[in-house]
Amino acid sequence: MTISLIKGQKADLTKANPLLSTLIVGMGWQNNHAAVEVDFSVFLLTAEQKVTRDEDLIFYGNPSGPNGSISVMDNASDTFAGASDLTRLSVVLNSIPPQYERAAFALTIYEGERRRQNFSLLENVYIRIIDSATGSELIRYPINQDFSVETAIVAGELYKYKGEWKFSAIGSGYAGGLAALCASYGIEVQNNEGSSPPATPSPEPRQETSTPPQPNSIPFDFSKIVLKKRGDAINLQKGTGPMGEILVNLNWNQRKSSGWFGSKGVDLDLGCLFELKNGMKGAIQALGESFGSLNRSPFISLDGDDRTGAVSTGENLRINGHYLHEIERIVIFAFIYEGITNWSEADGIVSIKQQGGPEIEVRLDEHNNSKGMCAIAMIRNVNDQTFSVERLVEYFAGHRELDQRYHWNLKWEAGSK
Repeated sequence: MTISLIKGQKADLTKANPLLSTLIVGMGWQNNHAAVEVDFSVFLLTAEQKVTRDEDLIFYGNPSGPNGSISVMDNASDTFAGASDLTRLSVVLNSIPPQYERAAFALTIYEGERRRQNFSLLENVYIRIIDSATGSELIRYPINQDFSVETAIVAGELYKYKGEWKFSAIGSGYAGGLAALCASYGIEVQNNEGSSPPATPSPEPRQETSTPPQPNSIPFDFSKIVLKKRGDAINLQKGTGPMGEILVNLNWNQRKSSGWFGSKGVDLDLGCLFELKNGMKGAIQALGESFGSLNRSPFISLDGDDRTGAVSTGENLRINGHYLHEIERIVIFAFIYEGITNWSEADGIVSIKQQGGPEIEVRLDEHNNSKGMCAIAMIRNVNDQTFSVERLVEYFAGHRELDQRYHWNLKWEAGSK
């Protein structure tokens, strides 16, 4: 049976149900305004009500927290207890590191201040707790529509008390959006879309969420996300309309080496393998002059071949997000067409840019100078709603070896440009 809460109420989770181990936290709302974009976030907090590192903020750009304890679920449209949600997170209680005592679940309106939007434009906002093992709804908190200027809401908190997990219905609103909310939890936002004031709570503030940021706050740059380790992955930001164009840029530092026949540098090329939903597979690269197409299959194009590394814009692959539903997966790669195989001196950087979302950066900072091809990132379709980007940075002797590693099964022959 579902427990329905009102603002300020608390409910036990594990004391009466000691076998409860994995929860699903679902959130939803009714949006009758197409221009309003709502994002979610989760803050893992210590006893001091602060994060300890930027990984403690779970959102679309960091979809999994420490130990995988809290992670974004891609199947929010699936039905649990007769209802679907607009966003869902999986919470494995025993995997939450012991230094964290609570997890705060928040909703924010993207660029709410700049667009003059707030939560009064949304209806039927709620948060609910589901038992992952049974699919039954344990707790539901309908959040009253009493927000007039707020662009961020702390919907509820999971918290530990005397070794047991409980849920608290919070429903506190803040002006200043995600940046201001981050400040209250000790995250210093850098280079965001505009300066935000310190968090301004609604008329019924809570002490733990309205504490001013401490001097040792953790810097977090929402304009750029760096995938640092192999396997790191994030989802591109989902908006209310079509995804638009995704730009994949390769840049590197060109260092010429002198020899008997003059100076010659490395010719580093950008390309990709693609697979469409209809089974079509292929490669896009300057080698063989296979430049693709943006507005017809495969909806990916290469717009340049920088043979010197001196072109300031580098080389670019463009992915047409309007055709997201047509694309299954893409492997972004770079290879050294000419020159000495020396990745360590090339200092290659691939950036993936999306309008309205942060830049995603993959640095080629792991090197294998005995192999001339590098698989940089895997881009996958996520339920026809967005793309995920996963860091690879794995080196191969050539196209055929890379193909075999990622199971494309194409036929390869020597080519030139």
